[in-house]
Amino acid sequence: MSKAARRWPVRAGVVAAVAVGMLVAASSAFATTTINGAGATFPALLYGRWAHDYSAARINYNAVGSGTGITQITNGTVNFGASDKPLTRAALNASPGLVQFPSCIGGIVPIVHLGGVGAGRLRLSGPVLAQIYEGKITKWNDSRITSLNPGLKLSGAIHTVHRSDSSGTTWIYTHYLQSVDHSWPFADMSGRWPGSNAIGMKGSASVAAEVQNLSGAIGYVEYSYALTAHIPYAQMKNRSGKWVLPSASKFAAAAAHAKWTWSDGFTASLVNQTGAASWPITGPTYILVRRSQNSYAVGNSMLKFFNWAFTSSQGIRDAQGLDFVPLPAAAVKAIKTVWHANVKNGSKPCW
Repeated sequence: MSKAARRWPVRAGVVAAVAVGMLVAASSAFATTTINGAGATFPALLYGRWAHDYSAARINYNAVGSGTGITQITNGTVNFGASDKPLTRAALNASPGLVQFPSCIGGIVPIVHLGGVGAGRLRLSGPVLAQIYEGKITKWNDSRITSLNPGLKLSGAIHTVHRSDSSGTTWIYTHYLQSVDHSWPFADMSGRWPGSNAIGMKGSASVAAEVQNLSGAIGYVEYSYALTAHIPYAQMKNRSGKWVLPSASKFAAAAAHAKWTWSDGFTASLVNQTGAASWPITGPTYILVRRSQNSYAVGNSMLKFFNWAFTSSQGIRDAQGLDFVPLPAAAVKAIKTVWHANVKNGSKPCW
């Protein structure tokens, strides 16, 4: 039985929730504090797992996309926001005043619908992937693709599928495309996608569904989602010229030299990293909380949840079981120092 098949029973309920926007909650019926979060779809499977396994508070998370998550925490309609795109220090310092910290590291994979081509069979280099999305390569039997894939029978038109909403997954993906092809037009959560066969879909679930339903389609989702939904994904040539398959160890290799410091808001660009084992489309994902908390009890409960997620054996197992990379201990220590100094109810630190 395959690795993905073994884990399907664990993930099935969570991935079904992601498909409808996702609202997940802690399993404990006795939790007295409720923490509400919203934002990125990239880590949604993991946040759902953490929420299910945590019993000291009720955790609700709505996977509505990074852009909406930023808006909701800025407006104060949730206790925490989630975004794959980090905010600048200037944005964090602007009203209402936010603290940002990473929660985990993961990978994004190109997913495809090509008859008879299973997971990891198709090989793509970064420049070829960019040219596909630019509309410069429009057929699967183009020599630039077939030269990378001797032995595969490829034919038909290419249909590129992308996120139409404000998406942190898109932010990571387009930063990668721009890093390998300087003519790529944008690197952000949304933008004008080139190519005559470009199809925009709202949310990762809709991107995945469109790829599954349309022969010749290519899209992009978080790796754990591709495994869960049994969607074939491509093998990639990394910056060091090595062909690599996605895995947590490959994401960890890409993140090996990241510097997690508050001076730059804990930001780290992990796309197109050197190293024979590095997966080229790797990225951290971030949590956003308000510096000024209306309730000490809620603020403290929220930070206790994230501390549990980052440091407990169960929280770490949950991340590893879904092919995310847990934060290194030094990063967690730095994050908790920032919590104590910046997240407060009045003058009282919430951590």
